[in-house]
Amino acid sequence: MSTDGTAATHASHADCLFCRIARGEIPSRKVYEDDEVYAFHDIQPKAPIHFLIVPKAHYENLYDAGLGQQALLGKIFGLCGRLAREQGANDGFRVVVNNGRVGHQEVYHLHVHVLGGVEPLAGAMNRF
Repeated sequence: MSTDGTAATHASHADCLFCRIARGEIPSRKVYEDDEVYAFHDIQPKAPIHFLIVPKAHYENLYDAGLGQQALLGKIFGLCGRLAREQGANDGFRVVVNNGRVGHQEVYHLHVHVLGGVEPLAGAMNRF
């Protein structure tokens, strides 16, 4: 179920911003791509290193992905460290997932923010 109580679909959505980016319909600065996930630089970075990792399948948020997507979520979080290091975040990084309206989620496609390259990162946590 989606957060509004309707059945969520997991196929790519024609009008979803992040689905369109993952399909290459909207330009982005790619960090990583495979069959299941796409990572790209944030267009409004909150830190010198700030990229997003999104599943290519459409999940609105963590409520929608849930326990049925443990392997995918594990893969996404496993990529955080590897990609952060490749982007130069050698002294640490922060991972943020905004979930739902109260969690300040603005794009309703599950995505993970990875931030680094500034000390301290606490100031980069305000709102994405």
